[in-house]
Amino acid sequence: MQGSVPPPPRSRRARALRAGGVVASAALLLPLVSAAPSATAELPGPGDLQRDFAAAADRYQVPESVLLGVSYLQSRWDTHSGAPSVSGGYGPMHLTDARTALAEAPHHSDGTEDARGDLSRPARTEHTESTARTARDAAPRVPRSSELPARLRTLDRAAALTGLPAKELRESPSANVLGGAALLAAAQRDLGEPLSTDPADWYGAVARFSGADDAATATTYANDVYDVIRGGERRTTDSGQRVALRAVPRVAPDTSQTARLGLRRTAGAPTTECPQTVGCEWIPAPYEEFGDKDYGNHDKADRPAAQSIDYIVIHDTEGSWDTTIKLIQTPDYVSWNYTLRSSDGHIAQHVLAKDVAWHAGNWYVNAKSVGLEHEGFLTAPDAWYTEAMYRTSARLVRYLADKYDIPLNRQRILGHDNVPGTTTASIPGMHTDPGPYWDWAHYFQLLGAPFQATAGAGADAVTIRPQYASHQPSYTDCDKAGQACPPHGSGAVRLHTAPDESAPLVKDIGLRPGGEDSTTGVNDLGARASTGQQYAVAERRGDWTAIWYLGQKAWFHNPRTRPTAVNAKVPLLTPKPGVAEVPVYGRAYPEASAYPADIPVQTVTPLPYKVLAGQRYVVGGLAAPGEYYFAPVFDITGHRVVRGKEKYYEIQIGHRVGYVKASDVEVSGMRR
Repeated sequence: MQGSVPPPPRSRRARALRAGGVVASAALLLPLVSAAPSATAELPGPGDLQRDFAAAADRYQVPESVLLGVSYLQSRWDTHSGAPSVSGGYGPMHLTDARTALAEAPHHSDGTEDARGDLSRPARTEHTESTARTARDAAPRVPRSSELPARLRTLDRAAALTGLPAKELRESPSANVLGGAALLAAAQRDLGEPLSTDPADWYGAVARFSGADDAATATTYANDVYDVIRGGERRTTDSGQRVALRAVPRVAPDTSQTARLGLRRTAGAPTTECPQTVGCEWIPAPYEEFGDKDYGNHDKADRPAAQSIDYIVIHDTEGSWDTTIKLIQTPDYVSWNYTLRSSDGHIAQHVLAKDVAWHAGNWYVNAKSVGLEHEGFLTAPDAWYTEAMYRTSARLVRYLADKYDIPLNRQRILGHDNVPGTTTASIPGMHTDPGPYWDWAHYFQLLGAPFQATAGAGADAVTIRPQYASHQPSYTDCDKAGQACPPHGSGAVRLHTAPDESAPLVKDIGLRPGGEDSTTGVNDLGARASTGQQYAVAERRGDWTAIWYLGQKAWFHNPRTRPTAVNAKVPLLTPKPGVAEVPVYGRAYPEASAYPADIPVQTVTPLPYKVLAGQRYVVGGLAAPGEYYFAPVFDITGHRVVRGKEKYYEIQIGHRVGYVKASDVEVSGMRR
């Protein structure tokens, strides 16, 4: 989406996202895989932060397990060096001070793509006057505190309760934990509940701490906190602190307490398509005509009856929740199916799954996908996503994957940065979110599909999997062009032309047709492989592994002592014998003979990438016939799916996926 904040040198339309509503019970929560300690497990020795939690719990008479559980859901106990989250939360307790956070202008990531990505109608790369006015009206300014909802100014309340300065609550982890404990104790008193030592008595206070203004999201949040308390957690934080929460497996909170919070009931069922374990509400995107026979902001369809839904695409909003919600309700803007809010994981659905949202910049992918926008900024690594949002997003994806039979892997759960351009000309403008700071490893752990080795030493393929927190490759251009980004965990590895850190990065001829070098820019995908992506091994040499990537050998550092990939057994394809090179496409459209006379043939031109003889690439699934959804006008009576006989395989060609014709290649290791 486009906001009014000046973009960096290569501007990109920012998008904006966030949402909510549906009641959940602890018994319905999907299992969340974690390295949780058992009740009898040996816990790490206490560090300063562990002692801070104990001291704050004692001072404000809050059970330590409740305080730790709430903090884990907000920040996983990280401090983020005092930087605010995307919703203006500070410190391990995520105390919100959005007024201060908004004084730091949000960042915009790179890309100028046409979100619809269909050549049958004009591109949507520029705002109309009305959309620009909407974005301008919704643009973030520094508001007065009284203008902000309570969930975005909890730090002020904590300052009043503790007597500590706001600056100290933002910057000092120990003060921040005290502020969180004070807020929980105040919420408990407001409910007329005793300051009990039993964590089961604090359910209402925990729900209140979420800041959600609807009962479904507050309930989901509280259920998640108690799920953490029951299972226990332990981890080393971003500041090197070892923190642990000992499991309390039999805690059974009084969930009826939320009825006394006076929270609104969201508009949801039967319209929304969400699991009952999240808070989800219906905020519809308009399907309206305007101007000279133009319309927006999505297309009516009949999925999965007419076309299968094969992908879920993960985006970040590049804007605040409020901006995003205003934009999605604008008919001459673009669209997506769901928005997720950072502060509490609230979900809003805008476009039904049966219909086609305009979100991925590739019409073939749009027609076969659901798009999820997450409140956040690609180029602001410490404007962090909360655990609450990761968890509700994982539940939503698991629900959609189960409903539409979508495999839980990185060939089907794509980032927007993995969606291919439709033509050579469109490649440089494709969006790059959610970027290298999205924690794919943690996300897939929450999905119940962690990335693990599936083959032994010497395997033909690898799954990229660096240790997110400690893996901190350097990036530039987060704030200013050429300026180094702050050190931060990342799920991406950098690819070189030789097994040496000083060797040049591999080139991306599609991204830079002139042959210029790839860079370490945070939006530069030319030499990057991301967690969960799988590639065929081309060579191994000491601590280095080479993969086939964009038609070339690409080396990444993969030492045995600190591996950045695990071995995998997956289907691979290669050109058929006698075929020197195989073209790669950005969309899997039908052959010309498949189109009826009244539907214009959509040309399928190769991208500049090729699969060369002797090279191998990972296959994303069984071969499927080419498809094209013809929907260029508002009147749905002429909308049709064209399906051909020519079949395609999806492959992991580079950082983005691509498609090759099945008739050009042979596949090994494919299960049917």
